[in-house]
Amino acid sequence: MAAPAMQTCHVACCANRTPNVVSWGRGGTIAFGSCQSVVLYDPQERRVVDLLNGHSGRVNAVQWVHRLDCAPERHLVSGGSDSRVIVWEAQDGKFMQQLECKGHSGPVCALDAIYVEDSNILVASSAADSTVRLWLCTRESRDAECLHTLSLGSSFVMDVSLALLPGSGVPVLACGGDNAQVQLYALFDGQLQKVLSLQGHEDWVRAVSWASPGGELLLASCSQDCLIRLWRLRAKSGMDARTEDDVIRMTEDVFEVTDGDVTRGFAVSLETVLAGHENWVYGVHWQPPVYRGNTLQQPLSLLSASMDKTMILWAPEEGSGVWVEKVRVGEVGGNTLGFYGCQMSPDGSMVLAHAFHGALHLWSREQDQQSEWRPAVVISGHFNAVQDLSWDPEGEFVVSVGSDQTTRLFTPWRKAGAAQPTWHEISRPQIHGYDMQCLALVGRFQFVSGADEKVLRVFQAPRNFVENFANISGTSMEKLLACGDSCSLPEGASTPALGLSNKAVFQGDLAAKTSDAAEEEQRFSSVSDQYQQSYFHPLVMTEPPPEDHLLQNTLWPEVQKLYGHGFEMFCLASDGAAATVVASACKASKAEHAAVLLWSAATWRQLQALPCHALTVTQMAFSPDGRLLLAVSRDRTWSLWRRDPPTADSPEPHFSLHARTGKDTAVHSRIIWSCDWSPDGRYFVTSSRDKKVIVWGPCRSEGSGDTAPPAGIKPCSSVLDVGDSATAVALCPNLCPDNSYLLAVGLECGRILLYRWSPDQDPAGGNDWRSCGQTDVSQSHSLAVKRLRWRPRPGRAGGMRRRRRRRSGEDQEEEEDEEEQSSWLQLASAGADHSVRIFSINRRAL
Repeated sequence: MAAPAMQTCHVACCANRTPNVVSWGRGGTIAFGSCQSVVLYDPQERRVVDLLNGHSGRVNAVQWVHRLDCAPERHLVSGGSDSRVIVWEAQDGKFMQQLECKGHSGPVCALDAIYVEDSNILVASSAADSTVRLWLCTRESRDAECLHTLSLGSSFVMDVSLALLPGSGVPVLACGGDNAQVQLYALFDGQLQKVLSLQGHEDWVRAVSWASPGGELLLASCSQDCLIRLWRLRAKSGMDARTEDDVIRMTEDVFEVTDGDVTRGFAVSLETVLAGHENWVYGVHWQPPVYRGNTLQQPLSLLSASMDKTMILWAPEEGSGVWVEKVRVGEVGGNTLGFYGCQMSPDGSMVLAHAFHGALHLWSREQDQQSEWRPAVVISGHFNAVQDLSWDPEGEFVVSVGSDQTTRLFTPWRKAGAAQPTWHEISRPQIHGYDMQCLALVGRFQFVSGADEKVLRVFQAPRNFVENFANISGTSMEKLLACGDSCSLPEGASTPALGLSNKAVFQGDLAAKTSDAAEEEQRFSSVSDQYQQSYFHPLVMTEPPPEDHLLQNTLWPEVQKLYGHGFEMFCLASDGAAATVVASACKASKAEHAAVLLWSAATWRQLQALPCHALTVTQMAFSPDGRLLLAVSRDRTWSLWRRDPPTADSPEPHFSLHARTGKDTAVHSRIIWSCDWSPDGRYFVTSSRDKKVIVWGPCRSEGSGDTAPPAGIKPCSSVLDVGDSATAVALCPNLCPDNSYLLAVGLECGRILLYRWSPDQDPAGGNDWRSCGQTDVSQSHSLAVKRLRWRPRPGRAGGMRRRRRRRSGEDQEEEEDEEEQSSWLQLASAGADHSVRIFSINRRAL
């Protein structure tokens, strides 16, 4: 079967900021909610396996339906802010939406699911409508039956957990809520009936979780009172009628259930109270059961996660049976909040936490030292809408900015022995106090960024980043340092307390800090010495860094601030390889504020203001040779500016208006969102909310040495109707073999379309456009595409290896040849669904 034209190379994303949104399956796959999608992630291969798009609101809860034989799961349940619960089923290796549970009138915040008789699925869900619902999902019916609804009045249930009572098939439901109690319900006689209320916690119960060791049930509950309580549930028998001489037992609460014609008694007692966290405990998770021989055994090992930024692994001592803390992992320092939840791998060798800002934290146990745990490489990404992104000029890394107030840098990394590279975040150059909106790279290791403020900020890569990028990418250090002035590069950067500007840290600062460390421990000469501004520690990285290093040790120093705009920044552009001019524009409701400002990339002095538009300029693009600047606006028009020849009086760049559309000549009837240039600079393309994509030109006379563009610029293509608001457009920098242009269009619904436009074809009948591919449901963004950028050169970043079988029968890895590499293109997309995606596109399959 032929390879698809578009392959997903990487998805950068993180977990939603809710407690129950991550679940680790027995097959090793981690499922977590990211914006409106459910992401399936393989921690061994370090890649996203699949994305499940079905919700129309944020995914708040995800849970695998575990099988009794501990085999990889076939069902997954998710709940979202759209008040829906979706059951997903594996079909031919892909998870598809099987059925939907409809009935909640508020966001679903917690759920659990187990198998009952005849492989039916029992699902419990809690929502913000103050109800808990119990659903039965049968294989025959495509709809879920709501068995019972618990109305809680003005109370809320934070978590639910399902199990089967020992020795019976009666389901028992544990609910932890804002009344500081754990409520137990049993499903018998066709009704969900309350059987017990477990008291002891002094604040909201945040999580509950069942385990089944040796014919009994253990229930772990955690609370905002910083404590974890373990409860033991066992079946009562006739031998329980004890005399006065019997051993002293903890107080037991007793209840009875009817299973068919049999009435069974059960007793619940408090097993222990675990105190070790210093802040709210948000999550508890039992180590999954494992088969030893032919016996299913439940390890007595409990993981807990807290807002104190730590996870603790609890287990009973062998001799006394007293539950004690075995391992504690987490973050030290920083200004972030703690963990929302935790999960443990099927074999117990890895633990995972998801933090308040969505980041996943993974620790793995050392094989030779069972008590030693170390941070491991895991997926990361923005936790809010990604607004803009850009490739570096060499096409080796991508920089993105988002409404989560961060700038992130992603690059491919190939682990020793791996057949292909995986993409990872290796630096977080900017952590800001305003939502980021735009960026433009100036050269390879310098960029300008704009946020919801009136100031532009210029950042330059520190030496420590260049060294680590060389280690991870395999590029020579000498080649990278040749890109700029390596002598004056600082070591790193740090953010002062209560500051927004990244301050450069030089080698001398680190040396002084080291020599004075002993004295500072004994005495402080002033109050400011107690709160050191430099938190940077240089790292030597051979693999992508964990989250705490990204937050603290990978910042880039801010080298300049640019003042001139009157409102919040909206878009930026630089003149590519020349790296001499940066154009910027801000939000505007009047013509006086809609002017484009030009800045010198050498002196960072304002060169010129280009007034033309009446409303916000939404996007700008320089032609490949840097001689023309195109701007598109909310006022439904575009403007084209040409660079004037330098003179002795004004050697600096100067632009003048060459062409524009007015109200009478405009083709677009709604806001123009995006624009881009063809690789030869002859044409440019615009896309709009009116669902139209149009190619304009010619902007350069073919075969003419005249640098001035022709006077008459008009539509050169037929109007392409893409069926939805076209929020992003990008022309491939490489021509197709038949001299046609390859175009990517991003839609408001999240899909990305590929078209080829042939200037030689007659546009009258629309024959100049040819569709050649689009993203499928799992590849598409779940919200609007905000930006599209092609890799500036053909091939796949990081290179690829292919396996070739030798005559001896051994597999041998070899690098792809130049012809194989050039047959691939890469496209990066930024989405409002919090994700950065990189697609590999096979030119031969188009």
